Amino acid sequence: MNSFGRILRIHIFGESHGDCVGLVIDGCPAGLPLAVEEFMPDLERRKGGVQKGTTPRKEDDIPIFKTGLFNGKTTGAPLTILFENKNTRSSDYEKQRSVPRPGHADFTAHAKYGGYEDFRGGGHFSGRLTVCLVAAGVIAKKLLTQVQVQSTILEIGGEQDLEAGLQKAIDQKDSIGGIVECRTSGLPVGLGEHFFDSVESVLAHAVFSIPAIKGIEFGAGFAGARMFGTEHNDPMVDAGGKTSTNHAGGIIGGITNGNELVFRVVVKPTSSTPKEQQTWNWDSGQVESFSVKGRHDLCIALRVPVVLEAVTAMVLADFMLLEQKINKTL
Repeated sequence: MNSFGRILRIHIFGESHGDCVGLVIDGCPAGLPLAVEEFMPDLERRKGGVQKGTTPRKEDDIPIFKTGLFNGKTTGAPLTILFENKNTRSSDYEKQRSVPRPGHADFTAHAKYGGYEDFRGGGHFSGRLTVCLVAAGVIAKKLLTQVQVQSTILEIGGEQDLEAGLQKAIDQKDSIGGIVECRTSGLPVGLGEHFFDSVESVLAHAVFSIPAIKGIEFGAGFAGARMFGTEHNDPMVDAGGKTSTNHAGGIIGGITNGNELVFRVVVKPTSSTPKEQQTWNWDSGQVESFSVKGRHDLCIALRVPVVLEAVTAMVLADFMLLEQKINKTL
């Protein structure tokens, strides 16, 4: 539901237009130095209102530490961090309450929770909660001292020229999707378990918690369906497990093999778009035309890289703790 992880356990809470969103991290080793300034670079990368194509909504996103931090270091007790919501415009959502937005969680949330859900800004289903994931990622990255996690946008709207991809959406007065790649280096051999707790299984589980992710592939991914076995196999070149190619994406049998961990995700177009659409009206009982007003991302993929890094770091730090590669006291 709202919790993830086994030793490093993350719990997120809050709604897009509520007082705040936040997270509780249980299992974080004691003695880890943490300061507000360390969170700001990644939080700035996630923000809307900063880069072309993102929502004009801009929050301060200053982390407020409530528990688990004493004299600037983690105590080993649950760490609670809050982010206040100050720049909300809930009236935008009151106007469209009767028409569930196609592609959004409006209909399913209403059906599941009987109309009691907080629908403002998508409520608990909003991408606003990814600020919590990014904060968890900052901490996880600090725990992964010899590991580097980096994500980049490969294409927007099928264009490797990102500006050209964005322009397609602007010209159509619509939203657009993209593909983001994540690469992790410095991992030891042996992280992961058989079957249900393979590195791919756990990573995919975490990655699909990011709103708008609709697909994932590791290494050669779907291209492997068009290859021969001799092409896809990665020849080993030394006793440490290094391979001359990396079609497996750094994972064999669900376990890291010491090579670079590589995967890509599909980010769907933003559901909320100003272009006129058709949808069901709960009040009139009719299908009718409408367009989404308010502040929304033209392309969610622009804000995904730092979130993707964060959930990847969360998963890998948890695996490292399970294998006792990270001490409980730093």
